[in-house]
Amino acid sequence: MKTYKIDLTQLDQLKGAPPTAMAIGYFDGIHLGHQKVINAAKHIADNSESESAVMTFDPHPSVVLGRERTEKAHITPIEDKRSLIQAMGIDRLYIVNFSRSFASLTPQQFVDDFIIGFNVKHVIAGFDFSFGKKGEGTMETLPFHSRNQFKHTVVDKVSIDGEKVSSTLIRSLIDSGKVEQIPKYLGRSYTIKGTVVHGDHRGHTIGFPTANIQPSDTYLLPQTGVYAVRMLVKGEWYEGVCNVGYKPTFNDEKPELPTVEIHLFSFDASIYGEDVEVEWCHHIRQEKKFSSIEELKEQITNDIEEVTQIFHKT
Repeated sequence: MKTYKIDLTQLDQLKGAPPTAMAIGYFDGIHLGHQKVINAAKHIADNSESESAVMTFDPHPSVVLGRERTEKAHITPIEDKRSLIQAMGIDRLYIVNFSRSFASLTPQQFVDDFIIGFNVKHVIAGFDFSFGKKGEGTMETLPFHSRNQFKHTVVDKVSIDGEKVSSTLIRSLIDSGKVEQIPKYLGRSYTIKGTVVHGDHRGHTIGFPTANIQPSDTYLLPQTGVYAVRMLVKGEWYEGVCNVGYKPTFNDEKPELPTVEIHLFSFDASIYGEDVEVEWCHHIRQEKKFSSIEELKEQITNDIEEVTQIFHKT
């Protein structure tokens, strides 16, 4: 897959692009609804002798337009998004820099520069996709802006058990720690990538060594608590129990950021500095403050037993 990072000063690099069928959207999560849009673009491309393409945007519009004070946490940061789209067999990925200048384009300017200018012959997007200044362009107005240069397909929403599949829904499940419900809508378990870093080494002293994970990007972390997880280390998946939170048993004052600490089962190796991937499987309990180290150790033992039963239930 060819990847192009584009802003308003780099439009010339797409002159002479081959005819494409292009899916457009922010696509945070690449959930089942997004997959329907992207697969539709691939299907149309395969049946029209054109290349398949996806256009997405970075950073999130809400950050640029002032609706978020800080960089928005992602379900799939841009590199994860790229990898997932590539795995779907797409030929071209356009990552458009969402700037204030870009946001000020009229719907017609957007169509002229980023659709017609890219030699797109078929646009595919969800029913709620909007474009141009203040989102004034919609899938209903797109034919008016097309100058008869391309066709378009509107993809209806995907619903499961009466619930619309959306990034907002998946975010709410992550925020509330309901990670076991996510695969139904995402099409896979929620994962984050990171690096194993040195922590306070308390896990070793109480008999439960942990890997302290520093997320590699602006991932949305699950609600504080204890989880059944799997972790990819050097190409192998290991089961474990993870605590996300502030370690109130040891910290009288709440730290600025939560930690992600994982105790892996049947694992005994030094992996400091290793890049890993964490798969969130099941929420076990809330984080709590224990009155003693012995009480904490007893609870961890119970957590390990519960997680083991989850992974090996018959």
